[in-house]
Amino acid sequence: MTIKPRTYFVRTYGCQMNERDSETIAGIFSARGMKPADSMDTADIVMVNTCTVRDKAEQKVFGLLGKLRELKEKRPDMLLGICGCMPQQQQVAKRIRSRFPFMDIIIGTHNLQQLDTYLEQVLMERKQILEVWEERQQQELYAPARRSAGLKAFVNINWGCNNFCTYCIVPFVRGREKSRSQADIIAEIEGLVNEGYREVTLLGQNVNSYGKDLPDKPDFAELLAAVNQIGGLWRIRFMTSHPRDVSARLIDAIAGLDKVCKHLHLPIQAGSDRILAEMNRGYTQEHYLLLVEQIRAKVPDIALTTDIIVGFPGETEADFAETMAVLRQVEFDSAFTFMYSPRKGTPAAGMEAQVETAVKRERLQKLIALQNEISLKRNRALIGQTVNVLFEDKTEAMFKGRTEGNKLVFAASANNLLGKQAQVTITEAKTWNLVGQVMDGND
Repeated sequence: MTIKPRTYFVRTYGCQMNERDSETIAGIFSARGMKPADSMDTADIVMVNTCTVRDKAEQKVFGLLGKLRELKEKRPDMLLGICGCMPQQQQVAKRIRSRFPFMDIIIGTHNLQQLDTYLEQVLMERKQILEVWEERQQQELYAPARRSAGLKAFVNINWGCNNFCTYCIVPFVRGREKSRSQADIIAEIEGLVNEGYREVTLLGQNVNSYGKDLPDKPDFAELLAAVNQIGGLWRIRFMTSHPRDVSARLIDAIAGLDKVCKHLHLPIQAGSDRILAEMNRGYTQEHYLLLVEQIRAKVPDIALTTDIIVGFPGETEADFAETMAVLRQVEFDSAFTFMYSPRKGTPAAGMEAQVETAVKRERLQKLIALQNEISLKRNRALIGQTVNVLFEDKTEAMFKGRTEGNKLVFAASANNLLGKQAQVTITEAKTWNLVGQVMDGND
């Protein structure tokens, strides 16, 4: 006999793609009549959505599963599941089943939308489900989601990656590139606008590859132009872009489409040509710098952010100095910085000359210190300028929102700014945020 659905809790690790997958999980549970629980301690069903890009994320998950063991012992009727990138690796899925046999559902990334079927089997038969598909089915590209109320929403446009950077596990756990049809994407965004969402972030491991696998081969710039025409939508963001796939058409779209935010996340990963080649990134430092020059020529006020890995196998002090030099030359608005973390199954994990942890840590600290100086400099340059801010939250004294460049802004107002756009003159700059005054007529 099927147990009546009750409450659920989803714990998410990883990137925006994982966050979007968790919205799908919530949508599946909600369709069964379940309600979100305030915590794992009170939920009848707990799903852990995992990331495997770095070892630290995996260790956090294993630590959490140990705590879930204690919960299961206290409440044997509760159901526990794990999904996402970790169990997508067959050997990891088997390891989870062996070490944590109390887990009821173990699935990967490609069959997430079958969760309702698996849950039904567990409820009816009280047996453990371990099923990992090797690839995503085309008809399984999209499922309804339960999103948090607000102004912003994530929208998948493609899944997977064909680039096979030597350090990256993503192509192995997310599969090869598959794109949704433009019609489906537009229909979803129109529905979101009707629900009150005003900003969408188009998601893909490499959004610039959108459409290459579709019959009519629409490109990403064409998709942006179509989304830009949707009435009631205020802002369009996207991530992530691969430098070798940034086209002149995409740069023109960022420059010319009024709803596309003037912000580009463009991971460089390293500044040394030798390391970039070892990473299989497909571009050189010169190519990257020329691309930045072309982008800023067309969009002078664009905010550029990036990802950087330090301590890739074989990275010398000279290689690291090249990365620091690129940082000084480009002056990114911000950067996500990481120590290289070997991922089993990737070519880089077996490379010789692995860099010592202490060296990686020292380089990371130098990189962060330099980027913090640059971020503060870039923010201070905005003092006195008036920028458009979309306000989405409120502290006790200040409203909180973001610029088109994705910079966090705090501003006071006697009126309610939540859910509104306003012109704000920047009066103070810090490393991580800005403070401003709302212009007359906005508050």
